[in-house]
Amino acid sequence: MIKHFGYNFKIATEAIIQNKLRSVLTSLGIIFGVSSVIAMLAIGSGAEQAILEKMKLLGTNNIIILPLDREKQQEISDESEENSDKKEGTTEKFTPGFTLNDLDAITKIVKSVTYASPEIIYETDAMHSSLSTKIKLVGILPEYFKINNFSLSKGNQLHESNYKFAENVCIIGYSLKTRLFPTDDPIGKFVKCGEHWLKVVGIMDERSMSKENIQSLNIRDYNLDIYIPINTMLLRYINRSLVTKQDFLRERGDDSKKIDPNYHQVDRAIIHFAESGEINKSVEIIERLLLRRHNGVKDFEIVVPELLLQQEQSTKRIFNIVLGAIASISLIVGGIGIMNIMLASVMERTKEIGIRKAVGARRSDILTQFLLEAVAISMTGGIIGIILGVTVGILIETLTGITTIITPESVFLSFFVSISVGLIFGITPARRASKQNPIELLRYE
Repeated sequence: MIKHFGYNFKIATEAIIQNKLRSVLTSLGIIFGVSSVIAMLAIGSGAEQAILEKMKLLGTNNIIILPLDREKQQEISDESEENSDKKEGTTEKFTPGFTLNDLDAITKIVKSVTYASPEIIYETDAMHSSLSTKIKLVGILPEYFKINNFSLSKGNQLHESNYKFAENVCIIGYSLKTRLFPTDDPIGKFVKCGEHWLKVVGIMDERSMSKENIQSLNIRDYNLDIYIPINTMLLRYINRSLVTKQDFLRERGDDSKKIDPNYHQVDRAIIHFAESGEINKSVEIIERLLLRRHNGVKDFEIVVPELLLQQEQSTKRIFNIVLGAIASISLIVGGIGIMNIMLASVMERTKEIGIRKAVGARRSDILTQFLLEAVAISMTGGIIGIILGVTVGILIETLTGITTIITPESVFLSFFVSISVGLIFGITPARRASKQNPIELLRYE
């Protein structure tokens, strides 16, 4: 049987080689179909990994409260005015901005909240020895590291006493270790941030932060942050809840560019819930609570990362469905092309089939010969399609920055699909060739 199979395979291969151009044109549909399958699976796998990375960065059970500056707040106010009749002469309502007291109220009233931490951000220079770099100093509460799943590569977490006594201690991001301490161990050393010296007590683990994630999620590169107790931030650096000269200028109507548009005490707050099912209901409660505390002024925005990621996943799923449909159509067209060419080949080689049958070839031999020819054409197209698909996947990632992952499973699947197309669409011509009467075939001119 193996001998018969080998002989039939040899005849099928010779037939393909004798008609190289026709075989290549026939396999074009398979090539484009298989390359589309490879590209689709690569983009799908990349999208899945990208979403998992974003979930890891934002947290699946977290929500983020973002205070709005006056410009964004005015945009929202203008939009609401278009939908409602605002009486002339009405004055803007006072709002204290988003404060630590708001966060305390949320944790006390909303029972589903497990952890909450603010971020107060102060941009400054960090310096050690003769080295310096621009950094963001971030004032936080102890729960911050639990909420964000941050861990340390070395050193200790900030202790309760560090927060209570506003001590000048800090945890530095992973990248700052190499920038400010290229040869030294940072633990126990001092780094000057702005006008104050801070003692390094810990080093963050490196976080995977791609430029795409930083831009799309509107987050910072955590590897370049320095974290300090929130009381240290309020006492040593910045506390916008205090009355300053800027407040008098603002109340006087001064439009000077020196006035900081951000009047909020807190720059961002992250709230963690034990169950994701509690998030939507809790967001409504938090929004009503903040509106009441802010005198009806919506100077904040609540972001639910889980919903954003679900929308993104849905969009990418639709894209994959469209790409899959294109790949399927290409494979079907390729399969029909193989069937047509094989039917034409059967007609062209009528006398050859008759001679083979006359000298003792069995029906199964003729069937195997033409079926192997169809499979060989589709398999060759599949191999070329795999190479093309891998190349397209690499080009997509290089040129667009979209993450693509080509897995061995996708390669094997594409190869299996190409062989299946050859078998499915090659069986009809092969059966037609094997069922013909040898006497009638020999009479054919």
